[in-house]
Formats: sequence, C-alpha cells, structure tokens
Amino acid sequence: NRYHYWGDDDGDGQGTNGVTATGTLWLSLEDKNGNTVGLNDTLDACKAPYRVTIGLNLDGASLTTQYGVPNRRVFSTTNDREYYYFKPNANCLVFMQSARPNLLYGGTTGINSNDNPRYAGPSNIWSPTKGFLTQSTRSSSYDQNFPTTGADGLYFDLEVPTGINASQLTWSVVTNGNITATVTSVTPSDSWIPSVDRGKVVARVKLSGPRADSARIRSNYPSPLDVPTLPQTFELVGRDSDGNGVKYGFVLKQWFVNRGISTGNRSTHSNWCSNLGYRLARVRDLTNEVCSGENSGSWCQGSVGATPSSSNNTYMRHIGAGFFTEWGRMINYSGAEFVPNTYWTSDVVSSREGFGVSADNGGVVLRNFVDTVYAVCTTP
Repeated sequence: NRYHYWGDDDGDGQGTNGVTATGTLWLSLEDKNGNTVGLNDTLDACKAPYRVTIGLNLDGASLTTQYGVPNRRVFSTTNDREYYYFKPNANCLVFMQSARPNLLYGGTTGINSNDNPRYAGPSNIWSPTKGFLTQSTRSSSYDQNFPTTGADGLYFDLEVPTGINASQLTWSVVTNGNITATVTSVTPSDSWIPSVDRGKVVARVKLSGPRADSARIRSNYPSPLDVPTLPQTFELVGRDSDGNGVKYGFVLKQWFVNRGISTGNRSTHSNWCSNLGYRLARVRDLTNEVCSGENSGSWCQGSVGATPSSSNNTYMRHIGAGFFTEWGRMINYSGAEFVPNTYWTSDVVSSREGFGVSADNGGVVLRNFVDTVYAVCTTP
C-alpha cells in the first residue's frame, strides 16, 4: 500500500523475515462485496475487510509466516488457494447518497396540489422524495453535487444511512470565504417532508453568510456588504465516538442576498444591489425555464434561462441550473424571508420592460420597469 506499513491483530509477520515466500505465486484483491480491487487503488475502510487470494503459478511454491498453526503453506497444485483478510488503518466514512432541500415544487405527490411531475428533474439527478442524488464522492468533483448556490438562512437535510445513529454524530462547523455550513441533528417538521420520513432524525445543513440587515433592506442606498470569495468547497464530516461516520461535499459557486419583503422598481433594486457590492440577478441566475410548453406566452418571449433547460416556463429541478431551480419553493424556508412572488432581473426586453422570475416555480413574466416587486442580488 502507499503507506508502506501493515499490522496483524495477532502480531504475525512483524519485523524482518516475518513473511517469506518461495516459488512463483499470484494474488488478487477483492472488497467485502466481492468486487475486484486494483493493487494501486486507494482502499476504503467502509469496504473492508478486503480479501487477498494467493495462488500458484508453478509447482513447489510455499508461503511461511513467523507464527500461526500451521505457519507454512506449500502449494502443490495450481488449484491451491490461500486467503488473507485485512482492513485499512483508517475509519469508515460513508458518503451521503442524497441531499434534500425543499421538495416543493419537484414533482411530489400528496403534499401540495399545485405540484406537478413537470417540475421533477432527471431521475439520476433528482428524486421527488429524496431530493438531489449525490453525483460525486470525490473531492475533486464535489462541484457536481447540490448545492452550487446559497443564501443566508437556507438549509437542506442529509439522510443518514441505515445503521448509523444520526443523533450520535459530532459535526465540525465549516467556514470558507465568509460562508459557514453548520450541521445539527434534527427531526424535521417542514411541510415538504414525505409522510414516510416524518419522525426520522436527519443531519440538517444550514448556510450562513453575508445578509442584508433591516437597515440595509429599508435604505435605497445601503452601505457595502461583505462579498464572499467564490467558489468555495465544503466537506462536512460527522463522526461517532469510534471515529466512524458520514460525509458530504459540495462547492458553492454563487451567493445571493435577498431584499426581504421590501418592494421597488427595477432601477431602485438594481442600484440597491450595486451599493451592496453585488448585482441584480439575471434570469439564468435564478431559473432554467424556457418560453415553451406550460405557462408560456408572449410574456416570456426572449427569456434566457440556465442549462440544462426545463421544457416549460417553470424550472425543472437540476443541480447548477439556477438559484430557485436548486432550492425550490423559496417561501417555505423559515427565516430566509423570501416571498412567493416576482423578483426583478437585469434582463431587458425593451426601453420600458424587463423580465421578472417567480420565486414559487421559476416562471418568467414580463414587467414594466416601474412595477414594484421584489429583488435578490448575487455574486459573482
């Protein structure tokens, strides 16, 4: 192995000549599930014990250890096999299989009568009952996982695998680039929780970072707000008393600042964002809608949503395809102060009109510049 050490529970094979072999032997390596493992592969403590199979290439080979009864094995035929079991000198950290933000609107059934299957993303990305499925367990590609966008006060749940007690896990708070991810064990009661999952303890991840306070929200000329350095990678690890546990990783690429319940025209909101050091969000920052299918008409012609695209003038739940697309029906996040209404964007249609986006379903609407609705800013 890459660490060049090993140990035996009984002390067998330690020291010089602890294990010797003669003749020509071959070996193969499998994990506990019987999957073949390459000799240069990184070993995973969660897939232990590993089994080494040793066999004979030519007659007359032998394998000898310092201890053991017997301590010598002579391979007389090519059908002879010897098996050894071992485990890496590491703790088992199981990677979470899904991350559950607000499931509304995401194709749920039996929760909200306005939900619809058209909101659901591809089955390998999104589950109406589990949320976003984990796309990568490698730190180099955590950016494939949910979320890629965030705002202060938003949260999502990690369902702890069977056999691990979520309430016994200890989590470290992770802060990167003025953004903090805090994990606590909770029994959620949010309206979007499926009935089969009610009462289950989960690991809830809450994001905190730059947020407009009440004075800034009221002022049309707010003082600058901290701007986080992005992107930032977060790896969350929860361990039990033995050091085993779970982990999850993601990369935040955009940060959003909400103006709460304060309404204004497009120019007022655009200037407000600029004074903070942010910019007014575009359509594609918020949703992956297209002006076709359901809910479409002249009011969305020319709009440019994020990709991968929906098939309708609503979002379709997908990772990396817009803020509302990822997080769902925004009003349901307690404390985040979003409203189920239109948010101005910087996308212009004419000298008098521009696009707004619904924080309910990601649909685009045409608004006159003087219309007073809501705003959310973003960086970068």
